[in-house]
Amino acid sequence: MKVTITVNGEPIQEDVEDRTLLVHFLRDVAGRTATNVGCDTTSCGACTVLLDGESVKSCTVLAAQADGGAVTTAEGLAGPDGELHPVQRAFHNEHGLQCGFCTPGMMMAAVSLLKENPNPSEEEVRAGLEGNLCRCTGYHNIVRAVLAAAEEEK
Repeated sequence: MKVTITVNGEPIQEDVEDRTLLVHFLRDVAGRTATNVGCDTTSCGACTVLLDGESVKSCTVLAAQADGGAVTTAEGLAGPDGELHPVQRAFHNEHGLQCGFCTPGMMMAAVSLLKENPNPSEEEVRAGLEGNLCRCTGYHNIVRAVLAAAEEEK
């Protein structure tokens, strides 16, 4: 089936199998490899992207379901001049990563969270990131990064 998905502002039209998952379309067709395949069961959040502005786990969305939609991946957060998005900058400044595997999905979940709640408490950040797992950091610096990004965006 032919799908057209706008990825980080670039329309990509491709023939894909009906069962192609959005995460595989992003990685294998669109070449956006920051979107990671972790569990394939929506448990880890490593594949989190924004689909039409909403946070989704791309391992459970078919490319066909995203046909005609717009996807933003971690690569699409930076501005056209390369300036980092406030969430990217905060993750860097607050050391909100360790191995980095969860980071793209965690950042996308944070962007979505801050869109819905621009001034979250620490507890709200922890609850908002609940579906994204990090096996390395213990979450403390991730939470600090999201709170710092919220402050910067005010």
